[in-house]
Amino acid sequence: MAITDIRAYAHLTAEDVEALGQELDTLRREVEQSLGERDARYIRRTIAAQRVLEIAGRLVLVGSRNRWAWLSGTALLSLAKIVENMELGHNISHGQWDWMNDPEIHSTTWEWDMTGPSAQWQTAHNYTHHTYTNILGMDEDLGFNFLRMTRDNQWRPIHLAQPVSYLLLASMFDWGIALHDWKIQRDHAEVRLWDSSRHNLEFLRKASRQLSKDFLIYPALTGKNFKYTLAANITANLIRNVWSNVVIFCGHFPDGAEKFSPDQLTTETSGEWYLRQMLGSANFTAGPVMGFMSGHLSHQIEHHMFPDLPSNRYPEIARRVRELCDKYDLPYTTGSLSKQYLLAFRTIHKLALPDRFLRRTADDAPETSSERKFAGVTSHAEPENRPWSIDPATGKRRGLRWALHEAKIALRAKAEQEKEMLRNAERTLRAKAQQEKDLLRRARHALRKSQRSYSA
Repeated sequence: MAITDIRAYAHLTAEDVEALGQELDTLRREVEQSLGERDARYIRRTIAAQRVLEIAGRLVLVGSRNRWAWLSGTALLSLAKIVENMELGHNISHGQWDWMNDPEIHSTTWEWDMTGPSAQWQTAHNYTHHTYTNILGMDEDLGFNFLRMTRDNQWRPIHLAQPVSYLLLASMFDWGIALHDWKIQRDHAEVRLWDSSRHNLEFLRKASRQLSKDFLIYPALTGKNFKYTLAANITANLIRNVWSNVVIFCGHFPDGAEKFSPDQLTTETSGEWYLRQMLGSANFTAGPVMGFMSGHLSHQIEHHMFPDLPSNRYPEIARRVRELCDKYDLPYTTGSLSKQYLLAFRTIHKLALPDRFLRRTADDAPETSSERKFAGVTSHAEPENRPWSIDPATGKRRGLRWALHEAKIALRAKAEQEKEMLRNAERTLRAKAQQEKDLLRRARHALRKSQRSYSA
């Protein structure tokens, strides 16, 4: 099931975790001290480029009766919405650019081009998700309260519809996130469901503004091309929703993005918090263009450890983080975009089924594992005294990566042993069946012989 002791799972001592946390704190300070004009110029240019894309897209859509104008305008508008959502709205709302003290580019003033208000998203995401990342029952982004993404959540018949409900979520991701955040803030503020509260009014005001802007005002400005522009706006929102959904699911739900028990929080140190963010997130490989279009969330590991550092710094931070992972023998979960998404997509479909239809145990399932998966492979119970901490041949540390490798070997050996046992059982059954056939044949022969003797 979920990890209950992160040090045991990571095969690190308390001193190891403390040292790791100190090195990551040092990395944070170095980046903070180096922030300057280069970074400010980056975000201002990004804002300018996004606005040019949107204005160009909407101008081209004035001639949206023409097929090529419609396609070009829709593509430009889709790019503008993706950049605003991923690289601007998400990252500015995280406070990544608050150090500039620019009132336009500040987490308290920026309102992004999404259905839900930025303030409600900040409560739900910045606080609950980034504080309690992948903690069962505390991180409400873990399956968004209706998808079963770990066996720690009990299966219910409603989960059979999970593959279909996920597709609906992906296509209407802005509404899914908005309603999810609204509910979290309402619960956090103890506001009753149908109260005409400030939270409800804030949500309704923002949602109605977005609906009017995209589906009434801008299409109306194109006059007789209203329905073509409306279709373009719907398409651009759909493309933005699907892309942001893919990026988010690639960073949170592929194999290797671990889940944790609430017990982990009781005595969690700052070093263990870093470690939880590292083990609970996943990256995907991306070049400069895809990294930019994903809001640099292709570096989800770095984002979860340093959510308020500017996103344009994540590639250089990632190099340092990978060095630390090598030093402490920790996995750095990454892969191609297609691989990470297919792993998350597989989990959505697999966990729609009851546990009795699943082959692996809850402790060593690829989408959810715990320190108990190493039972019989390594003595994780006493990490301080473990004899495998240093490889005698190379002098390098043996940690979680080594333990995962050993566990995989042990799992394959166990599977091969079970196959061999099954083959032996089949051979025994075939031999027994042959023996029974021989006995039956001899009995028939004896019966015929006795019948001939009687006839004679």
